[in-house]
Amino acid sequence: MNNEQPQIIENKVANSGLVTINLELFYDTTERVLLDIKPWLFMEMILKEKDFREHLKQHDWSQYQNKLVAVYCSADAIVPTWAYMLVAVQLQSVAKRYVFGDLQKLEQLLFQEAISSINLDEYKDARVIIKGCSDVPVPVYAFVEITNKLLPVAKSIMYGEACSNVPVFKRK
Repeated sequence: MNNEQPQIIENKVANSGLVTINLELFYDTTERVLLDIKPWLFMEMILKEKDFREHLKQHDWSQYQNKLVAVYCSADAIVPTWAYMLVAVQLQSVAKRYVFGDLQKLEQLLFQEAISSINLDEYKDARVIIKGCSDVPVPVYAFVEITNKLLPVAKSIMYGEACSNVPVFKRK
């Protein structure tokens, strides 16, 4: 008969008191669409108000239903601000969210909104790890923004995984 006690395996990571933030969970999986207004310009260079307004009327806005839309102009043209405002009016009733700029700008805004909604009380004096790897594209902006948000409250901030992390900040 074996009187040895079974060896208990201790999960040091679970007992470390580390709090992990996975920015991948902030990623909005809604379809993204890039709306280029260049084809609505005369000779793809000049905005004529009457023609532009006609394009807005004729355009099928339903294709943006519940989507994330980035509005921009790929032509090297001078587009008055009000033209983008008119596009925004049309997108308001169909798109989930829209921005002026490219898809990178859209991602930045989405992560900014998600990060700004974080309850900082959960991270007061915490040792925080910001998970590095993800299955979705998390922009560098999001890592910088979450660091900025946590600096006043966290005891320490690390990047990576609990088993292999890079120290970023430690309060003195």
